Amino acid sequence: MIYTLTLNPSVDYIVQLDRFHVGELNRTVNETKFPGGKGINVSRVLNQFGTNSKALGFVGGFTGTYVEQFLQNEQIDTDFVQVEGDTRINIKLKTGKESEINANGPKIAQHHFILLKEKIQQLGPDDLLVLAGSIPATLPAKTYEELVLICRKCGANFVVDAEGELLKKVLPYEPFLIKPNHHELGELFETTISSVEEVIPYGKKLIERGAKNVIVSLADKGAVLINENTSLMAKVPKGEVKNSVGAGDSMVAGFLAAYKKTLNIEEAFRYSVAAGSATAFSLGLCTKEKVEELLPQVQLKELF
Repeated sequence: MIYTLTLNPSVDYIVQLDRFHVGELNRTVNETKFPGGKGINVSRVLNQFGTNSKALGFVGGFTGTYVEQFLQNEQIDTDFVQVEGDTRINIKLKTGKESEINANGPKIAQHHFILLKEKIQQLGPDDLLVLAGSIPATLPAKTYEELVLICRKCGANFVVDAEGELLKKVLPYEPFLIKPNHHELGELFETTISSVEEVIPYGKKLIERGAKNVIVSLADKGAVLINENTSLMAKVPKGEVKNSVGAGDSMVAGFLAAYKKTLNIEEAFRYSVAAGSATAFSLGLCTKEKVEELLPQVQLKELF
């Protein structure tokens, strides 16, 4: 079973206006809302491929109930820890350009964190945990390290989709997959990366430090997969980018869904790239149909 973890989920409230006037009454042209959070996005895309997952994390209040019911209505299993505060609401204001107002989220008490760790302790060798996104300020800075150590002890694989120190500190625990973009990869090594060729040596360093598979996305320049056995470059499909939110999460989900079915790294990488592109070309998360439409455009080339 695949488990996804979102430590600070949200209700994302998308508001579209013709223009925004500060200090005046503004009326929306269109509005929508849906659950937000990187792990939740992974679960929703996995669901598009018919791959079961269970969403973990912290929810609370009426907004937490909305998140839980939304996922359950999509036939996604949940096992959230209930907290006292309300799950946050993030506002995405679209007026030609998009502005965001992200809330802090509820306080996570120590006993809530203990309950989450107890849930993860139930995982076994046939399970995989996706840890995605940032850590709330009320949780310990070593939260990810504590959780992946539990995975190591119970034999579960894990994926980490995070950046900076969060990612660096979990590498010795041998994550099955990490997925930095080229900016995040550059920040890890205090350099600037702008081409596929520049990715290779740094991607290999991440393998040396413990990662089993590394996918680095370079927007329209393609994507690179590196592991101990191979280095592959993928040419990304052509299309109009409408939305960058969730594209990375879709890459993780596409990879895991395809690998679970085929156990083939190359096929998993192709689906990963197609899924990320399908989300980028859509107003919401990708659909299976859109991914399979783009799949023939994803061409792989072996690098040395």
